[in-house]
Amino acid sequence: MPRFKYIPIVLFWLFLAVYPAFSQVKKSVRSAGYGMPKVSRGKAMIMCPIFEESKYPYQGVGFKLGDPFAFTYKFYPSKHWAFAVDAGTSASGLYNTYYKGVFASYLPDTLKNKDQAVKYLTHLINSDWFLESKFLYQWDAEKISKGLQLYAGLGMQWRNASIQYDYIRDIDRTESRFGRFNQNRFTYGVVALVGFEYSYFTLPVSAFIEVEMFTDAFADPGYQRFQGGVGLRYIF
Repeated sequence: MPRFKYIPIVLFWLFLAVYPAFSQVKKSVRSAGYGMPKVSRGKAMIMCPIFEESKYPYQGVGFKLGDPFAFTYKFYPSKHWAFAVDAGTSASGLYNTYYKGVFASYLPDTLKNKDQAVKYLTHLINSDWFLESKFLYQWDAEKISKGLQLYAGLGMQWRNASIQYDYIRDIDRTESRFGRFNQNRFTYGVVALVGFEYSYFTLPVSAFIEVEMFTDAFADPGYQRFQGGVGLRYIF
């Protein structure tokens, strides 16, 4: 029996030597010539399925925060051209100085008696809606960052504000009266804008930042103001 005591040890080492050969998965003839593409976990997490050149047109719906706050729709007929429509409300607090400055021009005829001084007291914006349409030209900026596009464009903006003015009217040296009137202010003008759009996410969304210059062409011709904001759109 002593000569057999080494047999289990020999069989154990033989098993360790042979097992790796049987544990390998044999490739088929078809797959033997191809390698598995290797993508890092970080890159796989940010690959975006949108804006592939062969799959235009695209559409996008979302929102924009800033001046103004808006719901936004964008149509991408091709890689370089786009059309957008925004509708919402302005950041009225940013226009307080302006609306105070145009108070005198909105005084009713009954208050324009030179013998009775009318002094601005305060105002309240009841509503300040806007609608904007714009044509955009876009180009890739992937040298700066993957998924980044720059754009510029022109459009038109229509605005309608309802303003409540409070004032003090001097009747004579000893008497003053409080008064109030409401003014509806409609205007429109041209907008020029620049921005960038980023779309390298796992979800079909794009993030954007844009800055606009609005030029009034109706109620106060020549008046200009910077506008802009940041937003997100769902792309489909």
